[in-house]
This record gives sequence, C-alpha cells and structure tokens, in this order.
Amino acid sequence: MSMNETPSSERVHIGFFGRRNAGKSSLVNAVTGQDLVIVSEVKGTTTDPVSKSMELLPIGPVLIIDTPGIDDEGALGELRVRKAQKVLNKTDIAVLVVDASDSDGGGEKRPLLTEAENDLVRIFQAKKVPFLVAYNKSDLLSKLPEEGANEIFVSAQTGAGITALKERIAHIVRTDDPKLKIVGGLIKPGDTVVLVTPIDSAAPKGRLILPQQQTIRDVEEADGIAVVVTEKLFTAALNGLRHKPALVITDSQAFAKVSAETPLDVPLTSFSILFARYKGFLEAAVRGVKALDTIQDGDRVLVCEGCTHHRQCDDIGTVKLPRWISEYVSGGTAEKKIEFVFRSGGDFPDDLSGYKMIIHCGACMLNDREMQYRQKCADDQNIPFTNYGIAIAYMQGILKRSVAMLPEITV
Repeated sequence: MSMNETPSSERVHIGFFGRRNAGKSSLVNAVTGQDLVIVSEVKGTTTDPVSKSMELLPIGPVLIIDTPGIDDEGALGELRVRKAQKVLNKTDIAVLVVDASDSDGGGEKRPLLTEAENDLVRIFQAKKVPFLVAYNKSDLLSKLPEEGANEIFVSAQTGAGITALKERIAHIVRTDDPKLKIVGGLIKPGDTVVLVTPIDSAAPKGRLILPQQQTIRDVEEADGIAVVVTEKLFTAALNGLRHKPALVITDSQAFAKVSAETPLDVPLTSFSILFARYKGFLEAAVRGVKALDTIQDGDRVLVCEGCTHHRQCDDIGTVKLPRWISEYVSGGTAEKKIEFVFRSGGDFPDDLSGYKMIIHCGACMLNDREMQYRQKCADDQNIPFTNYGIAIAYMQGILKRSVAMLPEITV
C-alpha cells in the first residue's frame, strides 16, 4: 500500500442491504458511477459481499459494500444472509434498498416494508448503525410520496435522487469531532520521535507495515521529526541526537531490547499500544491483560489478527506470542498446555464462552466500528480482551512504563 493511499480501516464503510432484486447492485453502480457489481434480473446474483475502496464526493475515502439479498432461500441462502448481517459489524452507515414499485399498482403509495426488511431495521437499531431507506425504482411511480426523516426516493435507472442520496450519507457520517490522533497530543511541534521498526519479513519488500506508515504520517502532521531506525542501530541513533527524543515508539517484538536501551526519563511505548488507544480499546485491554496470570492447564486462548497476511516461520501471532505466553504462565518453562485458537481477517466468532481470554493485534486493518463490536462481544460474555503489545509489555514487566505518558490509563 502506498503511503498516499487511505487504508480501508480509515474509510467510511457504506453498506447496501435489502431483498433480492430490490436493485442494490444497480444503486451501488449509480452511486459510484462505475460498474462495480454485476446487475441481472436473476434473483440472488450477488452471492457474497462485494467491497470496493474509492473516493466518493462529497464524502471522501469510502469503502462501498454490496451485500446478498436478505430474503435468500435454502441452506446456502441462510449462509449468504449471515454474511450480509456480519457486514453490519463494520458498517458506518447502512442503506436499506427497497423496491418502490412494490406499492399497489406502482402508484403513489409508499410500499410497506416486508418482514425481512423490518428485521434488518431492527438489527440496524440494535447495533446502533445509522441508516437510510432508499426507495429505488421511483421512476416507476406516477407520483412520489412525501419522504420521511430517514427516507429518500431514488432511481438507479434514471439517476434521479442519486446526488441527494450521497449528500444525505455525507451529512450522517460527517462529524465535527476530530478523531484521536496516534501521537497527536503526546508531542509538540518540533519534537523528535524515534520509531524502532525491525525489518518485518511479512511485509512486502520495500514497504513498512501499515501501523508504522500511519504513525510516521501522524508525526509529520503534528509537525514532529520522525527518526526511523532498526533495533540494531537504536542506541547509535539515540547517541547521534543532539537532544533527547520526546518519545520512543517500538515494534512490540523489540520491546525488551529497546526498553533496556532507552533512558528512564524518555517516554517509551509501542505501535500496538498506540493503536489500541487509537481504536478506542486501550483501557479495556490494559484491564484484560491481567487474565494472563489466571491461565490454567488446558485453557483456550483466542488470538485474533485483523489482516490475512502470509504466515512466516516465526510469525508473531501464531508462533512467538503463544511461545512467550506459554513460558510466562509456566514460570519460564512450557509445562502448562494451552490451546491457542487463531482467527484472522473478518473471522471473529460470536460465541466466546469457551475462551479464557482474547489477545488481539493492533487492529490497523479494522475500522473503529468493527473493533467496538468485537470489544462489546467480549464484554457481554465477560471474556478478558487485550492486545499483542500490551500482553508483551505486561509479561516483560514494562507495561506501567509503556503507558506512563497516557494519563487516562492506570496500571
């Protein structure tokens, strides 16, 4: 990914939902001005959610998601419906597409929502997802009914109402509250930040991993000075600075080495910890990490990653972290047998009752709403929830130092 591109996790996620043949795919194509999805008169043409990252005026960077019909039939249909509903866990705004021509005789009356559509509205409300009801095929009506507060009449065929729909979506998702910055508020203009970035074998050649890219950009936006170095040259970089850095940020895998080499009067943290803060679950993750001290022989630990990168031979999530946890809970050996269960991408289980705790990555590839959903699932089922960087810092005895610059966090 280029540093000039907006990550999908930072884009507004717009999901289109509705019954088969309501015109969801046609409406997606009309809104985007592109033939993103196949359109057909055959019911159930869209069999899986289809996503597309793009710039959409007047909103900006968005991720458009077209979903299968929620009235699909049979066992396969149920799977498609479940996939459509799962999309809601990461949807910032939902558009419920209704066939306006279903009104009596295609006349002036607004069509009544079907049971399946009303079920969707109830799910939107339960998940607190803002939504619009878009009555499509309005060109088939002899006269348009008056629109309700969250309703709009559109026609994917003629383009009527499409601009108004985009403006309504933009109005709903726009906020005057700036999102918490990764390092903003932690440094002042002119401050030097040292970023320790080991060469990650899982990253494509010539690229930094996404959290490092985003943090460098955030330092620049805060008018700070970013010094990027591998862990091998960290001490040399510190000695080469005229003044002490305002902050050191390290990859969690190098936490122990970097902590030992960083003067105690220099604030130290990790990319993973900053991203837990950025995504809004740092306080819960600091609280949940203490469950590591209660793990018993035979317990199951769920390890989750938001991305689906190719696993390397010494992968942190599937190899290093399980090894470190096993040694920690067994007092330096690996006597206790822990069952680690791994999930990646959008594969997050609804039932967490069989797990002792959940350890998540920094979630750079997941948007805020999906992380809030995962955190809520854990809270509702009383399952401790933490992340990689916090767990590593805790096991190495440096968690208190790693969050000391964050006054809202108490260890």
